[in-house]
Amino acid sequence: MERIDEPKESMGDSEGLFRIYYPRLCDFAKRYLMDSDEAEDVVQDAFVAFLEQETYLDIQPNAVKAFLYTTVKNACLNKLRHEKVKTRYHQHNLPPLTDNTYALNSMIHAEVIGEIHKAIQSLPSGCALVVKMGYLEGLKNPQIAEELGISVNTVKSQKQRGLQLLKELLKPATFMLLLSLFS
Repeated sequence: MERIDEPKESMGDSEGLFRIYYPRLCDFAKRYLMDSDEAEDVVQDAFVAFLEQETYLDIQPNAVKAFLYTTVKNACLNKLRHEKVKTRYHQHNLPPLTDNTYALNSMIHAEVIGEIHKAIQSLPSGCALVVKMGYLEGLKNPQIAEELGISVNTVKSQKQRGLQLLKELLKPATFMLLLSLFS
């Protein structure tokens, strides 16, 4: 009497193996992942891994089944671990997306930064460039001097001049925020 769960196709018939095991493996993966599309992706990747084995023609039917189930199970567990890490990261690093206070603070911050950039653009070109490089890009005075081919003292005086002009251009609260960002 022939067993029902054993494939009739030879191991050389990868299309037959796919027809037999694909629905079973998809159901198996879906029980782990709770998502049909992800389950199908995992199973397809398992078949690709199987077909990339150079000796797959010599594998016994039970070994094929074991390989495919093990590959799918491990891939599912890896996906679940990855999702757990992503969830933990989002819980600890992302603000609550429905928090109106956070949204309002973010808009205010964006507007203030926009005003600061606008004010920097209105500075004389050499002064604006030194201020951008020094404060926005975080370069040190010697680095700025070398890159622009000017002396370190010129960089210092341009930064000082830039801050004085920004103090006149910006509202006091915005200027104070600028100083706190630059320090």
